This record gives sequence, structure tokens and C-alpha cells, in this order.
Amino acid sequence: MRIGILQTGHAPDETRATMGNYDQMFRQLLDGHGFAFDTYAVLDGQFPDGPDAAEGWLITGSKHGVYEDHAWIPPLEDLIRAIHAKGQPLVGICFGHQIIAQALGGKVEKFPGGWAVGRTEYDFGDETLALNAWHQDQVVALPEGAQVIASNGFCANAALIIGDSTMTIQPHPEFESPFVEALINHRGKGVVPQPTLDAAAAKLDQPIDNGAYAARMAAFLKKRGK
Repeated sequence: MRIGILQTGHAPDETRATMGNYDQMFRQLLDGHGFAFDTYAVLDGQFPDGPDAAEGWLITGSKHGVYEDHAWIPPLEDLIRAIHAKGQPLVGICFGHQIIAQALGGKVEKFPGGWAVGRTEYDFGDETLALNAWHQDQVVALPEGAQVIASNGFCANAALIIGDSTMTIQPHPEFESPFVEALINHRGKGVVPQPTLDAAAAKLDQPIDNGAYAARMAAFLKKRGK
């Protein structure tokens, strides 16, 4: 199954050579599940010809806000609506979660409660998964047909199923703890409150459930891609 990765952000320059860019992190996360990948750096104006360029789609995270004025956001929203209308499997992570919700009629805002950074637990109903978060924005109004499948006390709409073919999540199952440490050092200081960064740093050695969520993501893509 061929997955098109719609890349909406770049990892910090300081980490890219050793830890890879965001599309590479997803390739590694989903390694062993039988996918082939093509990357489209949409933030750099690189778009596929249309939904049929891949059998399934994945939208990455980004340092940008979905409500910001960037030339690549409106065509990305058009593509999201086209993929969704065709019923092709679509997965969004962090910014991807938010832009899908916004494109399909939901609303995203900066959360007045502040930032979620580092290891965070999410209630999926049948199990609790610990994943790394890095966000202040949140989906505050759901698009039509959306079902909340995971939440916690800080983020009510942490993961969604929208219709039959779209799944989104706010935290980052592709972020391993060393990368979160790098974000704390290279992107967090002066932006995220220091106590929040310190609390995240204190949990870097605790286990996370990236593999378990990768299995959920892979199963969703394969089932919806039939």
C-alpha cells in the first residue's frame, strides 16, 4: 500500500542530520507494516497531482498554526476535502489533526490552558497510551461526523475518527524521547514556559507507547484502504 506523506513542517536544523526529518520519522514508525511512501513537502509548495497519487495519506506535524496565513494552507485544505470525499484513508498528526478538523468544518485555537509537552497519557477507552506531545493549539469544535476516540483532562479532543476513512491524533507517536529533548533545547526555550519544559525533561526516561499507536494507525490505513 502506497502512503503519501504530506509534510507540513521541518525538524530543527540542529537535529535533522542525526534524527531525520518528519517524513523519515513516520517511515521509521511504520516500518515493518508493509507500506511504501512518497513525500510531498507541501509547506515548500510540493503537492501531489490529486488524491489518486497515493492509496492512503498522512499529514505531519508543523511549527505553524493552521489558522496562519500561508499560501500552502488553502490548497492543502482543498486536498484534504478531496481525499475525504473519495473515502481514501487519511491520518493526521498534531498539525495534521488540526488542519483536517479545520478543513472539514471544525475550529482550532490556542488553548488558554497553555502547552502540553513531553510524555502525556491519553484515554482511548479500551486502553491508556502514553505518547509525546508538543502543542498549544487544540481542536475546540469538531467537524460534522467526528467522533472523539481519545482524550485527557488537558485535551478533550485528542484523537478523532471523522466519517469512515479519517483518523487524527493530537500528540506525536513519531517522536522518540531524544527528539523531544532536542525540541526542548532548540525550540522550546523562550517559547514554552520553563516549568513546562522542566516537567517534560523529568519524564524523558519514562516509557512511551509509540509502537502500540503505530499498530493502530497501520491497521486503520489498511482496513480503510481495501
